[in-house]
Amino acid sequence: MADLHAPLAPLAPVITFAPELLLCAQDVRVAFFDVDGVLTDGGLYFSEAGETLKRFHTLDGHGLKLLQQGGITPAIVTGRDSPALRLRLQALGVQHARFGTEDKAPAAASILAELGLSWQQAAAMGDDWPDLPLLRRAALSCAPPDAHAEVRAVARHITRACAGQGAARELCDLLLTASGRYASLLARYAA
Repeated sequence: MADLHAPLAPLAPVITFAPELLLCAQDVRVAFFDVDGVLTDGGLYFSEAGETLKRFHTLDGHGLKLLQQGGITPAIVTGRDSPALRLRLQALGVQHARFGTEDKAPAAASILAELGLSWQQAAAMGDDWPDLPLLRRAALSCAPPDAHAEVRAVARHITRACAGQGAARELCDLLLTASGRYASLLARYAA
């Protein structure tokens, strides 16, 4: 039987990223995420009353919380809006979001201005054409593997995980590793 009072060995990170990705992400202080097709699987569910329902993955949610703990601001720029989305973002403590915008570059630029940051300090993750202006401006662009071909062609990093199944978490882990905060955040869970 294991001794519950015995000291545990420290947790060492097992994930790795290519050095060129880490260099590209080193100065990132804000990460922009699309919702449908990034934080969700892209499917849209409607109730009989016309309410939009969304499925979010807990890995992605925890990643957004870890970003905040690591000093990187998660921000949402999405073409849709719904009570379910607003409720999820509120539960995660995400304070910077623009809803219902197809013209995403000005929406993201306004968040950058609020934070006093530049595009060189931004990462962006998207899956379809409306996300291209952000992906082309950000220092680090990322897409899930099920993103549109034109988006994958522009993205510097394609995640292993699919949209709505941990893809956003993968970007969070990359950014935290590049900032040097991943291991210390992981150590909090070693006790």
